[in-house]
Amino acid sequence: MPNSHTISHGIDFNRSQMHLRKNDSRPTERVEISLESQASSLILQELLRILNTGDVTPRFQAILDLQTNHILGFEALIRGPSGSPLHAPIKLLQAAATHHLSAPIEHLCRRVILETFCSLGLPGKLFINVSPECLILKDAEFRETLQLAASLGISPDHIVIELTEYQPTHDYDALIDAVVHYRTLGFQIAIDDLGEGFSSLRLWSEIKPDYVKIDMHFVQGIDKDHVKRQFVRSIQEIAKQSSTKVIAEGIETQAELESVAEIGISYGQGYFIARPHATPTTTISAEVIQILGTRIHREKIEHQFVGSSCITEIMQLPTTVSSKTMSSDVEALFLQYEKLKVIPIVDDGTPVGIINRHTMVDRFARPYQRELYGRKPCTVFMEKDLLLVDYKTDIQKLSHAIVNAESDQLMNGILITREQRYIGMVSGADLLRAITKLQIDAARHANPLTQLPGNVPINQHIDRLLADARPFTACYCDLDHFKPFNDVYGYQRGDVVIEMTGRLLRQHIEPTLDFVGHIGGDDFVIVFESTDWESRCHKLLNAFQSQIAQFYSHEDRERGGYIAENRQGKKVFHSLISLSIGAVPIQGDFESHHQVSVAMADAKKQAKKCFGNHLFIDRRSGNK
Repeated sequence: MPNSHTISHGIDFNRSQMHLRKNDSRPTERVEISLESQASSLILQELLRILNTGDVTPRFQAILDLQTNHILGFEALIRGPSGSPLHAPIKLLQAAATHHLSAPIEHLCRRVILETFCSLGLPGKLFINVSPECLILKDAEFRETLQLAASLGISPDHIVIELTEYQPTHDYDALIDAVVHYRTLGFQIAIDDLGEGFSSLRLWSEIKPDYVKIDMHFVQGIDKDHVKRQFVRSIQEIAKQSSTKVIAEGIETQAELESVAEIGISYGQGYFIARPHATPTTTISAEVIQILGTRIHREKIEHQFVGSSCITEIMQLPTTVSSKTMSSDVEALFLQYEKLKVIPIVDDGTPVGIINRHTMVDRFARPYQRELYGRKPCTVFMEKDLLLVDYKTDIQKLSHAIVNAESDQLMNGILITREQRYIGMVSGADLLRAITKLQIDAARHANPLTQLPGNVPINQHIDRLLADARPFTACYCDLDHFKPFNDVYGYQRGDVVIEMTGRLLRQHIEPTLDFVGHIGGDDFVIVFESTDWESRCHKLLNAFQSQIAQFYSHEDRERGGYIAENRQGKKVFHSLISLSIGAVPIQGDFESHHQVSVAMADAKKQAKKCFGNHLFIDRRSGNK
């Protein structure tokens, strides 16, 4: 019995304990709810305190133009109070959303960001994060933001509304209406974290932003992951079709920077380029510039053709500064990089001047000059007389343009632009070396009689124009009745006629735009970029007709030809030599010089069907 009692008592005890634990669970839940309520209340108090005191701090991270090495602008990244549970931006914004304070918190952040951006004098565009939820709220309109920006001297076209997704976007119609409204006010639009959010691809399709920012997940490790590379490449292709610029976020290594630039991404952002900072620098590190300069900033299309002579082949990418940079900072760059001879001054992508190392160092070596000019803007040393050249300029054509340049200009170098924006420069020494090399190559491929470029340079030139999608007119020039003239008057006089023809062709082109080549024998090619090419062809035909008569005897000139035996021994009348030109205007209908060659040959055949000097123009579109 004792044992039985013991067992029975134990069972009762356990049941009692189970009953107590069950009953105790309710007070524990109430305690937890109470703690949560307290924490929520403290967070709300902190949010209200932040709204009352404006205790938020912006950090600015540079966004780099990977094509020009210039800063496109800065993304503003907000931080809550130091030591506060809301210090991290995600915590701050999530708490604001929980307590229905997103609109006032985001408005506060915009105000502090704009004021700080202005006080720091940062260049370029300002990217401000805004949630779609706040963008469509009636009380969150940017009227006050517009007024503040105007009072600070910041125009709306320098502000990019960067849409972030902390919550799903459902009301697309309202969002599209809001985007249209803010665009009419002058703002630009960007989508943040493409590929990460709930509906970023649909957002892209619906609102057609000016910029999309690829989420850092797809950028980090892109050099080792072919799937990420393909994703980014696909985004870039879509962007091309929709006139959207792509920004790759989260670039943290040299290999990632090289990979996104090689794909053709327009802009980059990340720790490897520049870290977020309360007072960011406005220049990019020499390391980043060197990486982009040596590996990326070459027009890929120019390297597809051997012997290409585009100016970008010898382009360099020296460090640049803005006109606001202090003279002492520019001197420090010269002292840090001994091989740096000149520094271009570029403001928001526009070249405004250049600083010569010798000029600045010489001035600073004089007594009191450093004290006098060190803290003044570097424009006091700036040389404004610049040689500016478009990036598609052919080196051979550039050689004609620099004949009239001043020696100081050549010493300082030539600045290269694309759509009037600076992308690099070429030193005078490099240009002279390149011209010399071209002359050597031209001599190797030139026709020995006329010294005009032969088949290889002709084909390369046509392929370059096709690759650049530049409209031009290809002309096949052929002498009629030349072989019997050679038989009757001899090959020496025939050679003189060929030389005269080549000389006339050169005289009737614009050397800085057009190209003349000698295929061989009595066949020539003119590639016109001149818009008045048809008039030039008619003048050429008239000049040829007036000069060809001098190579005939008086009797032959009088009767307009001569009689000679053909290979069968029969006497045949031959007219004076005439020039036939078959012209093919080309505006994107061809893919290679092979197709152009066929079209020119067909046009030449049509021209030769007509008697005398004649121009035939093939005006058919899509003739391949």
